[in-house]
Amino acid sequence: MTTPDSLAARLRPHLDTQAATDLLAQAVRAASVTGSEAAMVEMLRPEMERLRLSPETEEFRVGRPNITGRRQGSGTGADLLFVGHTDVVHPADWSAHWAGQPQEDPFGAAIIDGELWGRGSADLKAGICTSLAALDLLDRAGIALEGSVSFAFVGDEESGEAGSGISAGMRHWTDAALEGRIARPDLAIYVEPTRLQVLPVQIGFYIADITLTGESAYFGRPELGRDALKAAHQVLQAIWDHSDQLAASREHPLLGRAFTLVTSLAAGGLIAVPGESRLSLIGKLLPGDSLDAATADLEAVVRSAVPAGIDVEIRFPAGRDHPLGGSPAGIAPDHDLVQRLSASIAAVRADRGGIEGAPFWSELPFLTDRLGIPAVYCAPGDISICHTNYERVPLKDYFDGIVAFATFIALTCGIRPT
Repeated sequence: MTTPDSLAARLRPHLDTQAATDLLAQAVRAASVTGSEAAMVEMLRPEMERLRLSPETEEFRVGRPNITGRRQGSGTGADLLFVGHTDVVHPADWSAHWAGQPQEDPFGAAIIDGELWGRGSADLKAGICTSLAALDLLDRAGIALEGSVSFAFVGDEESGEAGSGISAGMRHWTDAALEGRIARPDLAIYVEPTRLQVLPVQIGFYIADITLTGESAYFGRPELGRDALKAAHQVLQAIWDHSDQLAASREHPLLGRAFTLVTSLAAGGLIAVPGESRLSLIGKLLPGDSLDAATADLEAVVRSAVPAGIDVEIRFPAGRDHPLGGSPAGIAPDHDLVQRLSASIAAVRADRGGIEGAPFWSELPFLTDRLGIPAVYCAPGDISICHTNYERVPLKDYFDGIVAFATFIALTCGIRPT
């Protein structure tokens, strides 16, 4: 009987760590800040051709391509998809922060004390490279698959660049799957960094921008004004009370409690009654929560707290899979996908493969809700240092991830008899 332990032991001696390191370094050097995904796509194309994936590119916006590929099996096994985003956040002050140090170049892929540094190294080029290197490892070990393995690397997941960060690439790819232009997979791993833990559920979110408008007036005659900052105090208290009520209502075993978090407040600036106040907040949702209901509840809370004479505008600017935000999503922790992936990782690293909740939002709902296929997040890398000047990936985790993914592929797709 083929077990995760026996497969991992069979595969490990065939891992070419230098080739795997070179692949990840090339990916990091392909500077692909959101909007410039083509750099990463061009880096991936020859590797996907080498792996006999027949890669195809298709633009989701002018000059911004997705790249997909598929290794067809014998037709009797599952069709497994690995998916991830090719874009990374801007390095901002990275070079200034590390001036004179080996990791000064944010796209230099410097290796320091066994860790590969660079913008996008963890989020999520290590995941992309782990999935491709896993297929390469199976080839090196002489393991052919009954099922098929697909790859979809899409752009526009990250926020921060003007006019971008709305999951346009993922939406384009799922449209193609729904229309039958590409094969719809049976199950998927989205390669967000998880420290090689398995994350079957994620939070949902919305962002609300609230503008309160009153009337400015000279400080010596405040009675002639309508104080928008004072109104904001009442609105803030109502939002905080609402957050406490959400947190007290229920708790998810992997994701904790829902809440609303005020993230910014701005008002005034003149020696006068503040005529306008602006605040922003983010709301956390749990699986089963409705974005429509959650945002309607927030609007009701805010409007009921606004005093007479103050106008209010509420906007929800961060639509993703839903016009008002990102949906919570996930599958049951006891799903076969979760349990098999967990066992495959644990066979390689006894301290990894645990089942956790994703304290972030990414594009899982496009898979679980829009396509109706089971999916999880899993890859090497630590989300807590992504988008920072400390982004890096331990090469040991990366190598272990390759063996674990290869083990999982073989168990899921089936090994073709020789």
